[in-house]
Amino acid sequence: MKVLLVLALCCIQYIAALYSSGSDVIDLTDSNFESKVTDSSSIWIIEFYAPWCGHCKNFASEYSKAATALKGIVKVGAVDADKYKSLAARFSISGFPTVKIFVDKKKPTDYSGQRTAKGVTDAAISAIKDKISSALSGGSDKSGKKSSSSNEVVELTDDNFDSLVLDSDDMWLVEFFAPWCGHCKNLAPHWADAASQLKGKVKLGALDATVHSRKAAEYGIQGYPTIKYFPAGKKMSSSAAEEYNGGRTAGDIVNWALEKHTESLPAPEIKQITGADVIKEACENHALCVISVLPHILDCQAECRNGYLSALKKVADGFKKKQWGWVWSEAGAHPELEDALEIGGFGYPAMALLNHKKMKYSILKGSFSEAGISEFLRDLSFGRGTTAALKGASLPQVHNVEPWDGKDGELPPEEDIDLSDINLDEGHQEL
Repeated sequence: MKVLLVLALCCIQYIAALYSSGSDVIDLTDSNFESKVTDSSSIWIIEFYAPWCGHCKNFASEYSKAATALKGIVKVGAVDADKYKSLAARFSISGFPTVKIFVDKKKPTDYSGQRTAKGVTDAAISAIKDKISSALSGGSDKSGKKSSSSNEVVELTDDNFDSLVLDSDDMWLVEFFAPWCGHCKNLAPHWADAASQLKGKVKLGALDATVHSRKAAEYGIQGYPTIKYFPAGKKMSSSAAEEYNGGRTAGDIVNWALEKHTESLPAPEIKQITGADVIKEACENHALCVISVLPHILDCQAECRNGYLSALKKVADGFKKKQWGWVWSEAGAHPELEDALEIGGFGYPAMALLNHKKMKYSILKGSFSEAGISEFLRDLSFGRGTTAALKGASLPQVHNVEPWDGKDGELPPEEDIDLSDINLDEGHQEL
C-alpha cells in the first residue's frame, strides 16, 4: 500500500510540473503574462497545455529542446491552460497542446507545424525574418501601430454609413470616436489589429463623431469611444445596433466578435456521400471531418434513419465553431471507405473522425447518440482518445450512389416462376 501511495504521489508531482524549474521553458501565469509577454518587444513562442493531456506529455521533451536551442534568441514559454483558464479563453484555446507565436505585442498566430524541436525552431526563425522584413518595409512604427496602408478599419461617414453598414449582409463593429479622446487613441492600435485578424468574418469601422454628428446623434453617442455591434443580414434601422460590452484589447475584441460570428453561423449540413466530390470537400477543405455510416435502409427505415440524422445535426450545431466537415453514408455503399476506417461489415451505426492532413482517424466506441457523440468529439478536441493511421496515402475509393429519397426501403419484388413446363416425372423410376 505504501509503495502504491509513493507511486501515486510521484505521478501527481509529474503531472503538476510538466516543465521543471530548471527548464528553459518559461512558466507563464495570470500574474506575469502581461509583464513578460504583452509588454515585451521580444518574440515569444507559447504552448498552452493541460497536465493530463497525453499529447502534451509527448511533446514536452521536444518543446524543451527547442527552448534550449532558442535561448537568448526567442523566448519560449508555457501556460497551464487547465489552471489559468482566463488566459486560455483570452486566446480561444480549444485543444491541447496549442502553440502560438507572439510577434511584437498582442498579435499571436497559430503554430501548425510538426511537434518537434526542429519544427518549433524553424517557425521561430521564420518569425524573426518576418519581423525584420516588416521593420524594413515600414510595416509598423515603434508603438506597434499598423501603418495606414495595412489598416483594415473602414472609415465611416454620415454619407456612407447606411450603404456600407445597414444595407450590407456583413456583421459590423463600429467605433464612434473623437480625435482628442485619450481612450480612443489607446484603442486605435487594438482596433486596427482586431480588424486585421477578423478580416473576412467581421468588419470593423470607425466614425469621427465630432465631424459626422448626424450619425452620432442617431445612435445616441454621449461618450468616447462608444462601440456598436450590427449583426449579419440587412439592418432595417438604427434599432438593429447592440451595445458592445467586451474588453478594449485586440484579443478581447476578436474573441467577442468571433463568438457573435459563431452564433450567426447556420448548423453544418450533414451531407450524404454520393460521390468522391462530397467526401473530398468535407475532408480536404476542413481541419477534420466527421464520417458516419448508418444502417442499411432495410435494417433501419426512414423514421429510424431520420432519428440518427437528427442527433447528428444537433451535435454538429454544438460544434459549428470548429467548422468541421460532416458526411454520412449507408452501410455497404462504400466498402473501401469502411475498410480503411475499420468500421465496415458490422456494428452500425458507426462513426470516425478523420484528420485528412495527417491521414489519421479515431473511432467512436461509445453510444451513437447525441450525448455519446458529443463526449467522443469533445475528448478528441482536448487531446484525449486514441488515433490510428488511415490505410493508404489518400482517401479510399468512393462510389457514385443515388441520394436517399427520404422514404422507407422496399424489398425487390419476388420473381414469379412458371412451373407448368417442368416435367415433374422426369427422371422418376418406377419400382
